[in-house]
Amino acid sequence: MTQTIAPRVRTLVLLILAVAGALLAGAAPASAHAALTGSDPAQGAVVDTAPPQVSLTFSEPVAVSDDSVRVLDPKGERVDKGDPANPSGTTYSVRLVSGLPDGTYTVAYQVVSADSHPVAGAFTFSIGAPSETTVSVSAQGSDDGLVGWLYGFGRYVSYAGFVVLAGGAAFVLACWAPGARVRAVQRLVVSGWLALTAATLGLLMLRGSYTTSGKVGDVFDLELLGDVLQTKTGAALVSRLLLLAAAALFIAVLFGAYARSAGAGDPDRAAEGDGGNDGGNDAGNDGDGDGGGPDKRDLTFGLALGGTVVAAGLAASWAMSEHASQGLQAGVAMPVDVVHLLAVAAWLGGLTALLVALYRAPAETPVGRDAVRRFSRLAFGSVVTLAVTGVYQSWRQLGSWSAFTDTRYGQLLLVKIALVAVMVAVAFLSRRWTQRLADTRVSAANEEAKRTEETERAVLAEATELVKGATRAEQAEEEKQPAGTAPAEASGTSEVSEASQAVAVSDAEKAEAGQDSVRAAQLARQRAAAEAARQKRLRDADPNRFGLRRSVLAEAGVAVVLLAVTTVLTQTEPGRTEQDAKAASATSSSASATGQGSGAVSLTMPFDTGGRNGKGVVSVDLDPAQAGDNALHVYVEGPDGTPVDVPEVKIALTLAAQDIGPLPVAPDHITTGHWSASRVQIPMAGDWKVEVTVRTSDIDQVTVSKNAQIG
Repeated sequence: MTQTIAPRVRTLVLLILAVAGALLAGAAPASAHAALTGSDPAQGAVVDTAPPQVSLTFSEPVAVSDDSVRVLDPKGERVDKGDPANPSGTTYSVRLVSGLPDGTYTVAYQVVSADSHPVAGAFTFSIGAPSETTVSVSAQGSDDGLVGWLYGFGRYVSYAGFVVLAGGAAFVLACWAPGARVRAVQRLVVSGWLALTAATLGLLMLRGSYTTSGKVGDVFDLELLGDVLQTKTGAALVSRLLLLAAAALFIAVLFGAYARSAGAGDPDRAAEGDGGNDGGNDAGNDGDGDGGGPDKRDLTFGLALGGTVVAAGLAASWAMSEHASQGLQAGVAMPVDVVHLLAVAAWLGGLTALLVALYRAPAETPVGRDAVRRFSRLAFGSVVTLAVTGVYQSWRQLGSWSAFTDTRYGQLLLVKIALVAVMVAVAFLSRRWTQRLADTRVSAANEEAKRTEETERAVLAEATELVKGATRAEQAEEEKQPAGTAPAEASGTSEVSEASQAVAVSDAEKAEAGQDSVRAAQLARQRAAAEAARQKRLRDADPNRFGLRRSVLAEAGVAVVLLAVTTVLTQTEPGRTEQDAKAASATSSSASATGQGSGAVSLTMPFDTGGRNGKGVVSVDLDPAQAGDNALHVYVEGPDGTPVDVPEVKIALTLAAQDIGPLPVAPDHITTGHWSASRVQIPMAGDWKVEVTVRTSDIDQVTVSKNAQIG
């Protein structure tokens, strides 16, 4: 049976890895998690005079460096000066040299979003009139190419290593204590630790090139590595390495002292001795003799507590530097993300350990139905936890039902949900095979007990007959021996020869006894090996165990693909951000078509009050955007670009450099989605902050802002 299983296992594993590789290949380049939602001048705009600066507004805070924003003239020469500044919120600007001639200018940007992903892009605007330009705006981003692919692969390996490490250890502690002595399980957990450690070191080295040039040669640039260590992501990777050192100590104790304290024997028969009730053995003994030893209980409790702390810390190294650390309710999202990752590890990592145990556990330490039942309960709790935390994360990252089908993030999330549903269905089949295995084991145990009892009776009867036969033979020998003693003259001459013969016989008996003991030991080892092979053949031939193996293998296969989809998902722009960017782009196009945005300064800002119908885009036009009287127009549109009315819109103008403001402006409602105010006094020129407060209900409101150059 095992000879037919192995080729199928290898074929299925190769297919699974091929699917996972295809998914990871499709994930490159990684989609950024911050999006450009606006710019001044706007993309494709034609302005009459050269602007003093170029401003970019993103959907979330980003990290900028000296060359993050570059402005190139039609000949490809840089016309920006100084480092990018962050005047307010998520708006970043770079000043331009004075006296720029007419023509088309290219703005190229490359920043790092707050959740650690590089964001790159380019657009053009024109002064006076459009012209030809030698600059290409489709340059390759730093996350493209070999470095981007390696970084994505490293992320997948790090997730897989964490799942195997944490889940495998949890399976041993919570479900199958004798597994600590099984070499295959030990290799699995240690392999998870090695994979996570190697991937973390690789990500740390690749990070600098991944977020800047994307060149392979920059991977070993120590200056870039120093810059990475000063970032949030670099600190998270270093923290992960320190926690992995603690995890190494945990593994040493788990497979050292804890493995030695686990008793030998069939891990399930002790439980079955209680009438098949596995509830009394759920503390983790599984028939390993851990019934009540205080030292063993203390060791188990210490490992469980310490392992949970280390695993939570490792999970936090992702939560504090990626999706959960930015956006709505970050303080709630980060611990929820930690719980989500721990549940994933307990389910998928435990499933991997169970698969290894079913295929590689020795005959004297088989994984039995009680261990499988414990893991089934652990997996059920993990799935419930994943459902609860997943619903919250989906709401937070999508924001609307339409985002499931209209955004790439939502589509990938639907694929992930479908894969989880398939795994749950296969797990249901595994539970059925487990129950059948339990019934078979009970009947097999009863038959084995009957056979053992019959064998003992037969051996006892044979031994009794042998004793009786020996007794009769001795009595007959005594009757044949004549009475009296040997002649006196013969006794004197034979004493010496009898003594020498006795010594020789004694030496021969000792030599023969030594040879017999060696042969007996060899025979015992051969019998033990033969018995172990026989037990393994019987175990492999069990159709119920074979069915359980196949169902668990199918679960593990789906889990590999699920982990690949999850990795791609973490590299994809959230649906909420993608829809906000689309709305801002649609509003900009609508403004051009309707004449909206004809003022000297036009600002577009997406908003989300968090309530029902609370998402949209607000645009502010100031004309002529000079010191003195100005006309102000406010336009509010929904996510689909159609004008909408809201209960209240308020404007405030602030010049922080001169400590002026905020100056309130209350525009009048003109028509659907349009408010206006005339004779808005702006006392002096400068970089003014324009704040817009939008209220969509009695309790839901939000304030968004952008900076505008006046004068």
